[in-house]
Amino acid sequence: MFLKTQLSWNVIIPAENLDAKGLMLQRSIIVRLMDQFARKKATKDLGYFLAIKDLESIGEGRVRELTGEVLFPVVFTAISFKLFRGEILEGVVHKVLKHGVFLRSGPVENIYLSNLKMSDYTYSPGENPEFLSEKASKIGKDVKLRFMVIGTKWMEAEREIQALVSLEGDYLGPVS
Repeated sequence: MFLKTQLSWNVIIPAENLDAKGLMLQRSIIVRLMDQFARKKATKDLGYFLAIKDLESIGEGRVRELTGEVLFPVVFTAISFKLFRGEILEGVVHKVLKHGVFLRSGPVENIYLSNLKMSDYTYSPGENPEFLSEKASKIGKDVKLRFMVIGTKWMEAEREIQALVSLEGDYLGPVS
């Protein structure tokens, strides 16, 4: 699900980027903010950061005594993407294993669908392994699937979310 959130961050600008006219200062603040936004990648509460929508305000700068850098409080609106339990999403299979498949959906790279959660399918090994159903549908590499999120886990070290999903439910499975 996409979330629109108002955030307050501090942006630090080196002394050499300061300009008396202020135009370069505003540009420096925006560039630094976008750089921090991209580096942060995701948080447990908000999910993956996708875009800065609006720059609401730039507060008054405070000079740091030891370094001469200036710290500006900034308020902005951002768009993020977070998975929720029970949510129905679409993703693409990127790895097929004997016990299940891994999918990607939006910025989320580690979505696991166990063979236990796709009960109508059986594993078919070979050069291009896949899961086949009696209804002649296939789940293999690069197949687009509609799935339901069972649970998520925040991985602090990698700054990413992992998810466990299922095909048990109406209108779930391969999408043409």
